[in-house]
Amino acid sequence: MAQTRIDTQGALRPKGMRDETRGAGETPAPAIGDPAPLGLAAFALTTFVLSCANAGLLKEAGAFIPLAFFYGGATQFAAGMWEFRNKNTFGATAFSSYGGFWIALGFFFMFGAQLGVATSAQAIGATLLAWTIFTIYMWVASYRTTGAVFLVFSLLLLTFILLTWGALGKSTTATHIGGWLGILTALAAWYASAAGMINSTFGRALLPVFARA
Repeated sequence: MAQTRIDTQGALRPKGMRDETRGAGETPAPAIGDPAPLGLAAFALTTFVLSCANAGLLKEAGAFIPLAFFYGGATQFAAGMWEFRNKNTFGATAFSSYGGFWIALGFFFMFGAQLGVATSAQAIGATLLAWTIFTIYMWVASYRTTGAVFLVFSLLLLTFILLTWGALGKSTTATHIGGWLGILTALAAWYASAAGMINSTFGRALLPVFARA
């Protein structure tokens, strides 16, 4: 049986278990709850719904908008703020940024017509390109977190590349492939979230996240 310790909140945790999104070189977190499973779950669910639409599996693309505002957006953004309290720079930057991404995307879909860019492939493509650039250096940094989170960012980067290509190149095929990659990204994020939740609850590593030394 793995060695365990009791934190100051009384939660039983395996010795050495840490926030899934924490970099290997970062300082240990204070004794507060781990917001990473929440942030990853919010990201995964919202990504899954929109990606189903991008892949052609869901006709009502607007179904993601409430999730974009309240779960993928507000909830994930809150997880990012808690990661700042947790002294986790990577997790704070990732959750806060992608939370903001979902809120902005929901706003774009709701009010794009009023902004005059509702049907502009260039506007969507330029936005996706900017997020692709951001995701590139987040992907580089994710290598020093855990294998599970690195997989999430590897798939997410490929997703953004395909969606950017689809928008700027007006390629339905690229968008559909990006949708399928988005579904895989969501599944990987759900796994990382489940690992953080289940391992913390059971007090031992039942689902490996492949932490880096």
